[in-house]
Amino acid sequence: MQAAFEITARYCSKEMEAYGECVSLNPSTWQKDCEQLKTTVGQCTSSHPVIQRIRAECAEPFMTFEQCLRQNQSSVMNCADHVNRFLACAEKVKAPNPGETAIGL
Repeated sequence: MQAAFEITARYCSKEMEAYGECVSLNPSTWQKDCEQLKTTVGQCTSSHPVIQRIRAECAEPFMTFEQCLRQNQSSVMNCADHVNRFLACAEKVKAPNPGETAIGL
């Protein structure tokens, strides 16, 4: 999904670059050789404060987008407005203040 990729690339770019480089350098064995780097990307996306906040504050537009994708599997372009609403929401999300957690805002 493009929206999730864009968010991940923005906030976990170092991890994504390392994983992408590993995949390029190991075309036939990347699934095994790059497993740890894939895990690192996953850890970044699940622990980054901004991504946690996006998940909390933009849950509704994201769920609406996912529902649209399920209903329009053969023509995902029908969901462009939904993904744009999610991305607009994500753009408005700011990093938490020091000492503030993304959960329980």
